[in-house]
Amino acid sequence: MTETRTQVAIVGAGPAGLILGQRLAQHGIEAVILERRDRAYVEARIRAGVLEQHSVDLMKEIGVGERLAREGLVHDGVEICLDGRRTRIDMSAMTGGKKVTVYGQTEVTKDLIAARLAAGLPLVFEAEEVRPLDIDGERPRVTWRKDGVEHTLACDFVAGCDGFHGICRGSLPEGAVTVFERSYPFAWLGILAEAKPAMDELIYARSPRGFALCSMRSETISRHYIQCRPDEDLEEWPVARIWEELRLRLGDSGHLINEGPVTDVSVTPMRSFVAEPMRHGRLFLAGDAAHIVPPTGAKGLNLAASDVHYLSDALIDFYGTGSGDALEAYSAKALARIWKAQRFSWWMTSMLHNFGPAQAFEDRVRQAELEYVLSSEAALTTLAENYVGLPL
Repeated sequence: MTETRTQVAIVGAGPAGLILGQRLAQHGIEAVILERRDRAYVEARIRAGVLEQHSVDLMKEIGVGERLAREGLVHDGVEICLDGRRTRIDMSAMTGGKKVTVYGQTEVTKDLIAARLAAGLPLVFEAEEVRPLDIDGERPRVTWRKDGVEHTLACDFVAGCDGFHGICRGSLPEGAVTVFERSYPFAWLGILAEAKPAMDELIYARSPRGFALCSMRSETISRHYIQCRPDEDLEEWPVARIWEELRLRLGDSGHLINEGPVTDVSVTPMRSFVAEPMRHGRLFLAGDAAHIVPPTGAKGLNLAASDVHYLSDALIDFYGTGSGDALEAYSAKALARIWKAQRFSWWMTSMLHNFGPAQAFEDRVRQAELEYVLSSEAALTTLAENYVGLPL
């Protein structure tokens, strides 16, 4: 058995854990990051790809924004397509110049891992059976096993950045958190294709056939989604059918959608989830460990970044002043922004998807709401303000 010590033990090498480790290192605070998967798996995970302005600014602040600035696709707006009629929303004009940047979460993760390893900072992959212990006291610790050897890490605080299925939230005592959640009666069937994107900006579409989204990862890689059943059988969706369905839902005669080799096909369930509070004793939750949003509002990665912004500020204050006030305020501050993002993601999901024959009346109301939004400058401004990201 080996025993070591650090100031902050970070469980999970997703964006939340990696950004937290990078920002703490800038302020001379020691941290060890533990990840149960190997590096190749972590860097291959396909996730979100739209960064709010605050997330871009944070990446630059922590010294990992060079490739993002070079390769990220900056967007001033989005298009919403209703029954084949497209309306462009100039978000930048409506929000005083704020924009979003398309840059895949996979790329964010690669940049953060490379920076941490280049700096010689501790990052342990394939850490098995990670367990946070003694979080109610002043001397918490984390144990894990790697290559058959048992390890113990003593620390001041534990940051649970290990995702929805991670061990940290699950290790809390019964009743320590209250869970709020909603599952939606549909999912997204997504493809990644080596093809030029349909447009320079994203297109969100609502049609009688269901929702569709034309997105991208780069100027040569398209990322498209269509609404489907949660239990969809991918065998029923040959690539030709997916391309055709995208065109039908956009009312596209063939001028927008560019076909190309498909490199990934997957189904993403739609869920809203919040666990609160985001702290118990000396364990703090951040990112997907504490909340999940439907991807419609492009908020998942951005909420992880804002959580870590608040948590790192609080830890920096603690180690700089000895005061725990900011740590006490972390959960409430993070949750205030999380619930606003949950509201926006729920709203966008509701307006753009079909909920089926059992909700025929509600679906007509949702369509009417979308028609109203597209006809009202005030409503479009509300959408734009939320999409580019509310202030921290």
